[in-house]
This record gives sequence, structure tokens and C-alpha cells, in this order.
Amino acid sequence: MTSVFKENPDESNSRKRNPLEEVRQGRELVKLDGWGYADSGFVFEENIVSFVGERYKIGKLELPYFTAWCTDVLGVDFSQPPVQRRPLDIPPPKVEKRCLEILEKNGVGFCTEDRYRVFHAHGHGLGDIYAVRYGSIGRVPDLVVYPANQAEVELVISFAMEHNLAIIPFGGGTTVTGAVNCPDDPRSIISLDMSRMCKVVEIDDRNCTATVETGITGKHLEEELSKSGYTVGHEPDSYEFSTLGGWLSTRASGMKKNVYGNIEDIVISFTLVTPRGVVKKHFQAPRVSIGPDINNYVLGSEGSFGVFTQATLKICKLPDVKKHGSVLFPDFQSGFYFMEQVSKEGCKPASIRLIDNEQFLFGQSLKAKETFRDRLISTAKKFYLARYCKFDLKKICLVTMLFQGEKEETERQEKRVLSIAADHGGLDTGGENGERGYTLTFIIAYIRDFGLDYRIVAESFETSVPWDKTLSLCANVKNRLGRECRTRGIRHFLISSRITQTYHSGAVVYFYFAFNHTGITEDPVGLYTELEHIARQEILGSGGSLSHHHGVGKVRKMFMPQTMTQPALDSFVALKNHFDPKNIFAAGNLYTRSKL
Repeated sequence: MTSVFKENPDESNSRKRNPLEEVRQGRELVKLDGWGYADSGFVFEENIVSFVGERYKIGKLELPYFTAWCTDVLGVDFSQPPVQRRPLDIPPPKVEKRCLEILEKNGVGFCTEDRYRVFHAHGHGLGDIYAVRYGSIGRVPDLVVYPANQAEVELVISFAMEHNLAIIPFGGGTTVTGAVNCPDDPRSIISLDMSRMCKVVEIDDRNCTATVETGITGKHLEEELSKSGYTVGHEPDSYEFSTLGGWLSTRASGMKKNVYGNIEDIVISFTLVTPRGVVKKHFQAPRVSIGPDINNYVLGSEGSFGVFTQATLKICKLPDVKKHGSVLFPDFQSGFYFMEQVSKEGCKPASIRLIDNEQFLFGQSLKAKETFRDRLISTAKKFYLARYCKFDLKKICLVTMLFQGEKEETERQEKRVLSIAADHGGLDTGGENGERGYTLTFIIAYIRDFGLDYRIVAESFETSVPWDKTLSLCANVKNRLGRECRTRGIRHFLISSRITQTYHSGAVVYFYFAFNHTGITEDPVGLYTELEHIARQEILGSGGSLSHHHGVGKVRKMFMPQTMTQPALDSFVALKNHFDPKNIFAAGNLYTRSKL
């Protein structure tokens, strides 16, 4: 890692840099001012939207139906030029030379280059990307440090304590809660980037475990394990870029949790380095009874206590069969009751998701232009659905599924699931729609970033909720946001919901909310935040949780007193003061009742 130090920087002048750059994060080149790979994304050229890059099946396709959808639903005026990007005012790094000399002496990688400081100053929420694109970013880290092993992590924490520096752990930067954003802190701030610590240390075939460094991304982890015939099976929507450390820090959940579990089910043990010392169990066992479990009170701490450096995870043999499927339902309620029955009967596929009509139509728009034969088939399908199945095309919803496992068991499972679907009025629509729905997950953030260029602000937010409150929660949030938009004169907006995961006692609901702010406000992110907070309050009032897996960060911490009693909240403060009495890990996430 090249170390960068500029002698005697001019503190009185800030430097301006065009934000349209790429940075190397781990093994990939990624965008500085948007989601994902630097070579991938949506563009509007020659009167049509297309997707550039070949990493996804949608790559290099012209998308005439999506172009029309953008105009019809969100009122995009492609005759207007994209919103002009603005250069950033970036203050020079505020870090003492002796600190850099300590890093250089010990061979620890670091960087003070502007674009890397900016990249580590934000996550990938709407407000983050808008700020970077349009010149309104706040404080940025003064120094990015890249430790290569745990000894270097301990060194960085030690000299941060000695010199009173603040540290923010950084994995893949995929957070949408402001978790890696710099706090209002007068101290120099270090972004502790874990991407160099990305090795699979050991695979234990007998005990079915893998010991892994926490800077590894989900994609890299699966690639490495697959060489030995294994998988962890943890696949969040962000798994191409998010890291094991981030999963542990947020109590993450993945699309295949029905088979493999959530991260708390997968992790057996871990190492957490804090200012107080190393937190680690002295043994490894499948289960213990030795008082409160350290896993439970440290997982989900969002970088408040220290930084995870290594973890031992459960691993499974790669499945023999992977098969996508989909079922069309006449309405959201029918699909919902199907999902509930499948969950309670214990025959859930690895992934099963219900999308509402708005999202179904949106997904269908992401197709290449149909041939004459394709149009005939499509027309025949619509005729069949409307005339013979009595489906209203303005109400139909889709369930997408992924079956995987041993061949015979997978076939039995699929047969039972489709039988339940038929009982609820569902129509088997095969694997193509299922695969399209599954892969749509990985490109949705690219669409959000594309919309920003054409005055569309959009973001997703999620919750978990008991079965008996799920339908009313979905209706309440969509109705409330619709009223709030109309009250504010917003004519073009989208509010859609989908059920992404299920449990025996409830479900996970994702909302996608977007609107066209042309002529409405000069502060679209501020307006979006106001409306999202209204929606969040509606979620809590309707029996939903503050978050199922995104976490709290800074953007939702004001809601924490509504989630648990004060003594419960104070226990977090006590743990924070124990592990980090000087507030070295100063991101300020989750809850800060008193000055820490």
C-alpha cells in the first residue's frame, strides 16, 4: 500500500476535485459517487435507456420499456439535460506527521489522497450519493489506514488512544444508515479500512467450519469456499461488495436465510479488537451455557465497541441443484397468505419473495425489446390471464423462488410449494421470471443512482413484523406516503412493497419509495428524509420493527427510545463505556443518551 503524505499542506485553502472518479476497493474498481462496479450502470443515449457493462444479464441491452416506464410512472423528461454534477470542496487532511511516521515505521498501509478520503466518508444511502455528486459532502476522514493483520489493527488502536484520534471501521461501505459517515468531532478521524484482511485462514472439513478474516466480501468468500466445494450461503443484496465484518456489525441477513440462517446463526466465534483489549472466546463449540452470550451483545454494535478482525463460520456443501421458480397471484393478499402457509408448513425454498403490482410492472419493464414472436406470446399470455384466469393486470403480483439442495428433496419441495400456490389461486409461471426477480436485486441500486441524474430521488427501507400485522402495515405505509406526496404537490411518485423473507412468526417487508422533485423543492434529500421518517413512524405504529437487517446507524437512532425500555438502552451505553471509555470508535451509531 502506498503511503501518501504531503509536506506542509496549505490549511487555509480547500482543494476541489471532480467527483466522477473510480477507486480500488479490495479486488474491484468501484464508483466513487455511486453504487457498484465502475464499468456498470444505466445510461440514456440515443433516446433510449440501456445498461452498460457485462457483469449482469441485463448488460449491453437497450431497454425501451423501461425508458417508457420512467416517463409514464415517474414523469422523467429525457429531453432535459441530466442534473449537473458539482465539484467537491475537500479540506486537506488534519493529521500529525508523527502519526504517519509511526505507520510508515511499522509498514502499515495508509492514504491521504482526496478521492479515497471521500470514498470512505460515506456509505450508499440516498443522502450519501447525492452529497458526493452535488458538492455538499460534510466532514471526511483525515486518514485512511489499511491494516494487513490483527497486530496492525491493535497498533492503530493503540496510537489512536495515545494521540486522541477517532476511528471509524470500514468494510465495503455499503451501509444505507450513515454508519460510516464522520461525526462532528474535533479530533483527526481515521477510516480503518479492513479490505486487506480478506483471507480464508482455514477450512475445517471435519467440523464444517471456516475461519475467515473480516475484510473479505461476500462474493470473494463464496468464490474461495467453492474451490473446496463449500458455501456459507449468506447472500445479502449487497454481497458483491459488503464484507463479513459489516455483516457482524449490523446483524445482517441474506436472501437464502431459510436454508443457512442469518449471520448470528452462521457465526460460531469471532475476534473483536477494542480499546480495552481483544474480545474472544478461548474455545470453539457448537453451543455453550456460560452466562450471557458474548455473541448476542456484541453482534450488531455497528462499530461502536471496536473492529471485528476474524470469525469462524459454519459452512455447508454446495447444493446439487439450483432452480428458479415463480408463481403469479391475482392480488397481493393471495400471495401473502400463500407465503404464510409455506412458512408455517416448513417447506420454504432457499429464497421466496412476494412483490406487489407496482414492482411487478417495474420488473417487467426491464426487458429487451420484444421480437414479433415475443409480442404475440406476450399478448396471448395477457389474454389468457384476463379472460380465463380472471386476473386483473392492475392487481397481479408475483412470487419469485429459488430452490436448492439435493435433487429429490428439491423436487418434493417444489411440488408441495406449487400445490399450496394452486390452493391460493396461484399460477406457475416458471423459472425465467424467478431468475429475473432474483437478479433484479443486484441492479436496483444502479437504478436509484441513474434516477438522480433525472431529478428522481429514491431509496428502500425495511422492517420485520408479525404475520397478523403485515398486510395492514403495508397498506398503512403506502396510503400514508401517498397522502403526504399529494399534500406536497408531488405528482409523480412510486411506492411499492415486497415481502423478502419469512419466519414462523412473521415476515420482512421492503418498501421502495421514489418521487420526481422537479419544481417541488431545492432540497430533495431533505424532503425525502422527512417523508421516510413519517413512513418509519407509521411502521412503528403499525407493529413493525425499526430494522430487520439494515441496522440503525445515525439516520434511525432518534427512533431507538421507541424500540425498548430505558434500562435496556442504558445497557448499550454501559457496554460502550466499558469497551471504549475514551470514545475512540466515535462513529456515533445506534444510541447516545449521554456524552460517551
